[in-house]
Amino acid sequence: MINKRDTMPPMRYKISPLALFLILLIVVFGVSTLGPPEQTLGENVRLVYLHGAWVWTSLFGFIASGAIGIIGFLLNKDMLHQWSLALGRSGLIFWLTYLPLSLWTMQLNWNGLFLDEPRWRVAIDFAIVGILLQLAILFLQRPRWGSLLNIAFISILGFALVQTNQVMHPNSPIASSGSVSIQSFFGILTVLCITAGLLLARWLHNRSALN
Repeated sequence: MINKRDTMPPMRYKISPLALFLILLIVVFGVSTLGPPEQTLGENVRLVYLHGAWVWTSLFGFIASGAIGIIGFLLNKDMLHQWSLALGRSGLIFWLTYLPLSLWTMQLNWNGLFLDEPRWRVAIDFAIVGILLQLAILFLQRPRWGSLLNIAFISILGFALVQTNQVMHPNSPIASSGSVSIQSFFGILTVLCITAGLLLARWLHNRSALN
């Protein structure tokens, strides 16, 4: 007699993208404490590395959201519009969490909060716009409209960042550092953060697919 349990396929457990995202965040924070010190800021520069990688992850999410949205219109694929929404939301989460990280970086390296910094004002303005945009997308309940709003958002944000002057905020300090070790470390940290952003987008996409 054949035991039914012997014929059943083995159970396979899948790790949730959210769990992988949280695990990778722990890795990111751990790796960020190992960054090479810098002559002027010393070990405080490690927070600058994390701050920069966080911002680039947010921008990557926004750019990918807009690009996927455009491809979705060209190919007429609703699935791509769903991914555009997920990437946009992931980018916004990183953007919103970048704000307190930016304040911490200011306090640690400038010994105070310079809230008149133009880059900071742009960050606040587009955080508010991003939240309102996501509320509008939820209200419309149409992925195509969401893609269109995401395309408009990254286009306007990109224009604003290019046009924004900088006072105390350095212009690309990692690129201008001239240190291979600093640039390599920042590149690795950015890749880890972007991977975390993609895992978050995947989880958000899965959740929307279930609704």
